[in-house]
Amino acid sequence: MPSADHRPPGQGLRRVAIVGRPNVGKSTLFNRLVGRRRAIVDDTPGVTRDIREQPAQLGDLAFMLLDTAGWETAGGEALEARMRRFTERAVESADVVLFLIDARSGILPLDESFASWLRKRSAKVILVANKCEGRAGQQGLAEAHGLGLGEPIPVSAEHGEGLSDLHEALGRHIEPMPEEDETADAEAVDPDLADVPEGRPLLLAIVGRPNVGKSTLLNRLVGEERVLTGPEAGITRDSIRVEWEWKGRPVRLVDTAGMRRRSRIEAKLEAASVADSLDTIRLADVVVVVLDAADMAEKQDLNIAGWVIEEGRALVIAVNKTDLLADDQSGSAKQWRKLRDRLEMSFSQVKDVAIVGFSALTGRGVERLLPKVFETYEIWNKRVTTPKLNRWLREMETLHPPPLASNGRRIRLRFMTQIKRRPPTFILSVSQPDELGNDYLRFLTNRLRDDFDMPGVPIRLSMRKPKNPYEGRRKPQR
Repeated sequence: MPSADHRPPGQGLRRVAIVGRPNVGKSTLFNRLVGRRRAIVDDTPGVTRDIREQPAQLGDLAFMLLDTAGWETAGGEALEARMRRFTERAVESADVVLFLIDARSGILPLDESFASWLRKRSAKVILVANKCEGRAGQQGLAEAHGLGLGEPIPVSAEHGEGLSDLHEALGRHIEPMPEEDETADAEAVDPDLADVPEGRPLLLAIVGRPNVGKSTLLNRLVGEERVLTGPEAGITRDSIRVEWEWKGRPVRLVDTAGMRRRSRIEAKLEAASVADSLDTIRLADVVVVVLDAADMAEKQDLNIAGWVIEEGRALVIAVNKTDLLADDQSGSAKQWRKLRDRLEMSFSQVKDVAIVGFSALTGRGVERLLPKVFETYEIWNKRVTTPKLNRWLREMETLHPPPLASNGRRIRLRFMTQIKRRPPTFILSVSQPDELGNDYLRFLTNRLRDDFDMPGVPIRLSMRKPKNPYEGRRKPQR
């Protein structure tokens, strides 16, 4: 059952699901209607496995668009069967269903099987014949009439043809936006376009190696099966966003594909999945790096955490499957110490990273994760006033004076200010920045972290030379 904290995404928008057999162009149409590349597109059948949801707009029609996995006839507990159940659930929850066929390939038995299942729900089904550019799809378009789902709409998702006819068909199910509110509604459709951060959801990315339990964790957090899980490694192939609410605070959860070492990435599709995960890290506020308790802090875990820190994101380490740790307390404590030591050695510039242990499968300890996420988020957003910084700087200069420059002159720390948050970023005005040295800069960064209580987040401190007010002035003639 969904948790009380769960809020359906795009509340108030009509839901439109794109369905069809594998490789008919569902993700291409999804990207076309959304207006940007949100789903990975590849010639390999079955790229999409989860239900991807994204606000979309076609003309004056705004709706929540669902991209689904290719419909298969497999049964039991096979991966294809679990994907099919997700697709069927999306159809049941949708207000409108776009049944996509490949007009160039013609009608295949799988199309007929799916159409037979959809005919019971024909009132909300729109038949769309894709790949109709030129005259390539004329035969398939003619065959589509026999599916018993009404007149097919010819489109080319790749080239953007036929969208006016699709708009007309969708207009029978979706009310157009009021003309005077068009700008405001367009901003409401895609929160990424809004300039005002007030009320913006916290962007929380869940990343890690394959099969460490990222999708299981997301499902546990929202209280229902929103993304596909299973024993197979690499089920998630592209980043899946889920709108959620935790204790009244909006959160956008993003489940990502497992990230293996680059040397092990062979297929083009896997490389695209990893690139998508890296893009998600760059856009996130907080990144939860999920580790497997049975193999804590493997080299790739540290690589992923390193990418998060390089991008300046707030980092939380989540150790999953703690129920599988050694039963004896001494053995378990030794593993935790090893993890903390490796983190300290690998990321000396980010001390005291938040670490939370739990079991996503049983739910034990998961309730500790979100409080730590929001605590880290608040630190990442911390602002230190300029007067406080400069009083602190004078104190540091007294307690630990800067080294002498190579010319024997004293280096003066003139001024310090914070120029941005997310992450906390500071500028230090120094008389001779080239002479100060990284050791002293590291000392100041560590003291900043300790004295202003900023554990576990990246802090950026750079130097600049104060401008000489007399530079460039001409000397007066005698």
